[in-house]
Amino acid sequence: MQPEILAEVPTGLTKATLDPADWTELRAQSHLMLDDMLNYIEDIRTRPVWQPIPQSVRSTFHEGVPAQPTALTEVHEIFMQNILPYSAGNIHPGFMGWVQGGGTPVGMVAEMLAAGLNANVGGRDQMPVELEKQVVQWVRELFDFPETASGLFVTGTSMANLISVLVARTSALGVKVREKGLTASDKRLVAYTSSGAHGCIAQAIDLSGLGTHALRLIPMNDDFQMNLNALQHAIVEDRAAGLTPFFIAATAGTVDVGAIDNLDAIADIAQKEKIWFHIDGAYGALAILAPEIAPRLTGIQRADSIAFDFHKWGQVPYDAGFILIRDGKLHHDTFAAPSSYLRRETRGMAAGSPWPCDFGPDLSRGFRALKTWFTIKVYGTDKIGSVISDTCKLAQYLKKCVEINSSLELLAPVSLNIVCFRFRCNNSDLMNIDEINANIVLDLQESGIVAPSTTTINGCLAIRAAIVNHRTSTYEIDALIKATIDFGEVYLNRSHE
Repeated sequence: MQPEILAEVPTGLTKATLDPADWTELRAQSHLMLDDMLNYIEDIRTRPVWQPIPQSVRSTFHEGVPAQPTALTEVHEIFMQNILPYSAGNIHPGFMGWVQGGGTPVGMVAEMLAAGLNANVGGRDQMPVELEKQVVQWVRELFDFPETASGLFVTGTSMANLISVLVARTSALGVKVREKGLTASDKRLVAYTSSGAHGCIAQAIDLSGLGTHALRLIPMNDDFQMNLNALQHAIVEDRAAGLTPFFIAATAGTVDVGAIDNLDAIADIAQKEKIWFHIDGAYGALAILAPEIAPRLTGIQRADSIAFDFHKWGQVPYDAGFILIRDGKLHHDTFAAPSSYLRRETRGMAAGSPWPCDFGPDLSRGFRALKTWFTIKVYGTDKIGSVISDTCKLAQYLKKCVEINSSLELLAPVSLNIVCFRFRCNNSDLMNIDEINANIVLDLQESGIVAPSTTTINGCLAIRAAIVNHRTSTYEIDALIKATIDFGEVYLNRSHE
């Protein structure tokens, strides 16, 4: 017999609540807030990419903790005046500083739905968990992984890389490592990655308890890819020294220049040497969606694990990282820790085991899958792939603009969507060339026109333009070129005064 469910909201309750006293008033204010954010996105080109935060604005956030309520309208106004104008600006088409996606209005409203549902997707029998499983299935299909592969939404590729190291560690030492730790084993594990890899690989080795001395940074070739001969030599040397190679992290889209390691060749080495083959594909892995770029990822389907972010080239709002593991059972055994308060049942809310919390360190997990699912369903992978292709075409356009301008110099091959160049600064004795280019980047950022970042290429400071945003066009590329030259000439003129 089913118990009766209330058809009406009971009246006369005296318990404190955080729901509004007037839902009509809240609804009107909520619509206003939604419209403000849609207007912000629609009119983003009329705003600066970034602007410095005035001290007066910073000071407004030095107040003590409020004990008494403030009207929602007033708090919203504070947001509009003192927060919204001073974000990093990665939704702006002129943002090229770091590899960050631009988000979409669809993703934004999906995030609103997820917040309203307030689902904890750590587990239990609920559709948010099923939806995450749906996205896991899609990812398996994209990378040609087996049905037994497992996947998990995480904060970003830094966490995804850590999870992959921990699963590989379990593969090398057995599940007992979770109880006895590294010191109980007579194996000394070592890992390998390119000297151009993201620093989160070293951080993952650190957090896994192995220590960064266990990570071998393999030099790069002229194309900024991992040097395969150096990799093979390092493995031979370590084995001869009594060490146990257990993990190779290749990169699909390096952080500095966007290079793709020779994934197929590294897969061959990993297979021959019986070493876990991981790919840090933070943004580059999703190039699998772009037919003309996907062949350059050949070998990615052979990986033991792939880490990437939907919030970069996938344009899903932050955050939406993902880890895909070929051996789902090993992944589960690395993290699952049944407890009495997490008892599983065959029916009721505690059904549906295993749960997402069995595949990572988080028990409390937000509903990241919803905004990802909305993005893929609404736009489709063909459209997202076209966006990825277009950003690479824009990078080639920028490359040509640099090459035909005698004031500029290309500093690295343009593999995907990152262009590293500099202002030549001929005959300047006011500052050295690195100082001038560093100041040009600061000037560009403070101008609000475009916002690249800097990196170091072969010892030279480079202006680094990462073209990730689906809103970016040739207009922003032209603006970057013109403003770079204009600011550079200011420094040259100063040196001649």
